[in-house]
Amino acid sequence: MRLLRKILLPVSWLYGGIIWLRNYGYDRGWFSSTSFDMPVICIGNLRVGGTGKTPMTEYIARLLKDKYRVALLSRGYKRSSKGYVLAGPDARVGELGDEPFQFYRKFPDVAVAVDANRTEGIKRLRKQINPEVILLDDAFQHRKVRAGMYVLLTAYGDLYTDDVILPAGNLRDTKNQAARADIIVVTKCPAAMSTSEMKLIENRLQPKPHQQLCFATIDYDEFIYNRQGERMPLSGIPDHASLVTGIATPEPLLQHLDGLGLHYDHLSFPDHHNFSEGEIKNLQQKKFVLTTEKDFVRLESQLEKVYYLPIKIKMLGEGKAVLTAKLLSVIGNYSL
Repeated sequence: MRLLRKILLPVSWLYGGIIWLRNYGYDRGWFSSTSFDMPVICIGNLRVGGTGKTPMTEYIARLLKDKYRVALLSRGYKRSSKGYVLAGPDARVGELGDEPFQFYRKFPDVAVAVDANRTEGIKRLRKQINPEVILLDDAFQHRKVRAGMYVLLTAYGDLYTDDVILPAGNLRDTKNQAARADIIVVTKCPAAMSTSEMKLIENRLQPKPHQQLCFATIDYDEFIYNRQGERMPLSGIPDHASLVTGIATPEPLLQHLDGLGLHYDHLSFPDHHNFSEGEIKNLQQKKFVLTTEKDFVRLESQLEKVYYLPIKIKMLGEGKAVLTAKLLSVIGNYSL
């Protein structure tokens, strides 16, 4: 793998140069960005997946939804539909994409829409829903919209400062674009992370004076759930159950389950994987399937005995207070 990445480095340099020119064009005003007279909060990353973007978006939604009319706008990656789609009672995972559909089911009081054209999507959301705050999911590199606040995520043990541009690495944007973030959140940290280690990471990231740095960990539920809403303690998972993951970095989940002493057979698929008919038939032969919440929305209607393990973001130290204060400060700059 290392040899392949070295071979691909020249391609990364070329791709990185193209991205740099694109960003330079936006910085100089050669390409236009649209601003809105309402709070638009962008949550994203510099790499392709694996930073905990979905649970962080859910975390921010929980912080705001009881105070404001919140809407979520996503691209809807790998959905079957085109253009703008507003989730409704008859919404299906195929037309929204797995993550927006998961969000819609968890937050019935938050409007959810998908549109690859974020500018048009925001305009249509405002016309149809008139939200007070819009969360832009996975749009850090989408510079046609100038958000009011940027939350940049980077994963513990896989910081963007240690990565390189695609295809030799996993970065889809250049590292210097991190300077546009208002808050940088290091996700997937150990729950008992020390302040000295936080300081070491701060020294590696070197946030700008205007930026605030927070740390977060994954908080796993004590129970797993099926489509009927029935729950089972993790200790009730039978030996050699089949763990199915279609996420970018399943390692934290594997470490969590291993730490509980569970025995399972892991079936790993690419991120946002659309399961084939043959794969579904194979999974139907399994006695017990455990999966992620994102994969569950694509598997629940096709498997009889399938459960998912919910996760949430838990901010470490003063992270919740810092993030909340920044969000409220930004929102307070607008006349709602």
